[in-house]
Amino acid sequence: MSPPATGATILGCLGPALSRDEAAFFRAADPWGFILFARNVESPAQVRRLTADLREAVGRDAPVFVDQEGGRVQRLRAPHWAEWVPPLDEMARGGPAAMRLRFRLIAAELRAAGIDGNCAPTLDIARAETHPFLKNRCYGTTLPAVVAGGRAVADGLLAGGVLPVMKHMPGHGRAAADTHLDLPTVTTDLATLEASDFAAFRALADLPLAMTAHIVFSAIDPDAPATQSVAVIDLIRRRIGFGGLLMTDDLSMQALSGSLGERAARSVAAGCDVALHCNGKPEEMAPVVEAAGRLTPAGAARAAAALALRRVPDPVDTDALRAEFEALSGGTGHG
Repeated sequence: MSPPATGATILGCLGPALSRDEAAFFRAADPWGFILFARNVESPAQVRRLTADLREAVGRDAPVFVDQEGGRVQRLRAPHWAEWVPPLDEMARGGPAAMRLRFRLIAAELRAAGIDGNCAPTLDIARAETHPFLKNRCYGTTLPAVVAGGRAVADGLLAGGVLPVMKHMPGHGRAAADTHLDLPTVTTDLATLEASDFAAFRALADLPLAMTAHIVFSAIDPDAPATQSVAVIDLIRRRIGFGGLLMTDDLSMQALSGSLGERAARSVAAGCDVALHCNGKPEEMAPVVEAAGRLTPAGAARAAAALALRRVPDPVDTDALRAEFEALSGGTGHG
């Protein structure tokens, strides 16, 4: 029997509590999952209520995602949650072992708040030209460092019952512009990309979920960003070997052109399974929902396979884990 096909979307909401209108919209739209941002976060009890209300709106245990990388990109913050140094600094101090413990601790905090998906690991390789919005969110400047850090992050999250989402596929490190504002073009030749940027994702292609990059790779498709490129999505599937659920990066980012509906339609037509829209504005979500439609049978199967890896974690002594982490990292994370 085929898994049920939900809407081919992941959506955000406007604030810390779900309004009646939002709940009705989500009930009709039936997104596969949800994503939270700082605007949705006030306290542990409030986030637990919000995540429960989101799931109640769609009538199932939908995944709820967040970007909890540490450093600048961290939606749950002190005083209720731990603060973390940027990932690049963490890797330099404690290496993959510290990263695994860090993300096991993050997973424990997320699960306690009703969140079971984290948009990490970041598998982009930091370079001299990497834009500052991304650079210290990376795990290293070499392929081996990024692969080791990425695997450690994914292992820590999965052990804590949180689904990892690797990003930004097939590689964002060579982009010298911020995709929130502009569309970067990478002119590096294909052989070099295959041996470096793409290789990081190939090494972790067994992970259940990935997010695309809003970047043009001129050696593959000079006319469309990866998110909307049939050629790049085909490369992700065939040459990188990723068989999991592929979501877009946020469709409201200015790297993409056209209306929100056009952005969603192009992304799904290119081969993305799920359209991600984050700002929670109903006037923007409605055309995305309509254009994205329902998950395809293949997409629904990939979504079901991802959710099958979401498990209740074994009990863990977080104080002991934190002590072990601080011994490795020099106390870089504090509650």
